[in-house]
Amino acid sequence: MSLASQSSSPFPGLDIAVVLPCYNEGATIAKVVQGFAAALPGARIVVFDNNSKDMTAVEARRAGAEVIRETRQGKGNVVRRMFADIDADVYVMADGDGTYDPADAVDLIRALVTERVDMAVGTRRDVTQDAGRKGHAVGNLLFNRLYRGLFGPDFSDIFSGYRAFTRRFVKSFPAVSTGFEIETEMSVHASQLRIPIIEIPLDYGRRVEGSASKLRTFRDGFRILMMFMMLLKETRPSVFYGALAGLFASAAVLLSIPLLITYVETGLVPRLPTAVLSMGLMIISALFGTIGLVLDSLARSRVEHKRILFLNVPALDRRGQDRVEEDLDVDIAALRAIAKLARRDEDRPAEIRQAS
Repeated sequence: MSLASQSSSPFPGLDIAVVLPCYNEGATIAKVVQGFAAALPGARIVVFDNNSKDMTAVEARRAGAEVIRETRQGKGNVVRRMFADIDADVYVMADGDGTYDPADAVDLIRALVTERVDMAVGTRRDVTQDAGRKGHAVGNLLFNRLYRGLFGPDFSDIFSGYRAFTRRFVKSFPAVSTGFEIETEMSVHASQLRIPIIEIPLDYGRRVEGSASKLRTFRDGFRILMMFMMLLKETRPSVFYGALAGLFASAAVLLSIPLLITYVETGLVPRLPTAVLSMGLMIISALFGTIGLVLDSLARSRVEHKRILFLNVPALDRRGQDRVEEDLDVDIAALRAIAKLARRDEDRPAEIRQAS
């Protein structure tokens, strides 16, 4: 970042990267890039084109963005590539469809710095009432409630695509998702490691005419639900396998109640296959319970290792402070060199100064 860019930037001393995953956003991407360039002078703006069939890449380059192509289809694949390839102090991620206001990025980054958090989420006002489609609004409401029930109350809009991250969040995030469920994985990562986050309510616009949503209500809703189950199994195995153990134990008890009543009344067990099935279900229940306890210990160990990796990356305030101090040191050193040359010139005889 040049001195001119630093002087005009609202956050001098910080390397800021705006990363925009895009698929067929040719109608809006130029305006989005120009908006971020105006809001964050000197920031690196990178558009990741995910096999677009329109003029997305061309329009992004014309607007002044750097364009990188990711051939593996899916937003999760794009985010994994973005976080691996881009190196910065602060990352701002937004969609290329123009539904988010680039000017709000300043508020997200300011929240990272002033609140000392590692992820700032721009929650969408009234998204659970109106998400462009009635099915999407209902899905947002149900999935957000399900998330809070399974993983905690940290987030109110887990599907928001407008976020700002510190470097240590980005470099510690595993990113195993492939599609739109990537935002859910980000949220679970923050909840699991108790990473400090903040939510900022922002206005959410409508798509411009000619720009279509890539989200499919039932297909992507099913994939998100499967991601919920997978993340629950990986992060809270005692709950996941405990629920299965309880299900099989309940079935075993229901089957055994009539057998117990008959045995008390007659002293006989006439339905032997039912008794065997009931016992088998109870054994399966015990196995699931044991698996949950063992995997819970492993999950805790994984959290400890991920937390250590997270803490190995310097916090944002320290990196930003160091960068500002480095810039000041460079400026002071340059001024001292100029002053030294000026004094040396003054000490030279007048006739030599005139000749030179």
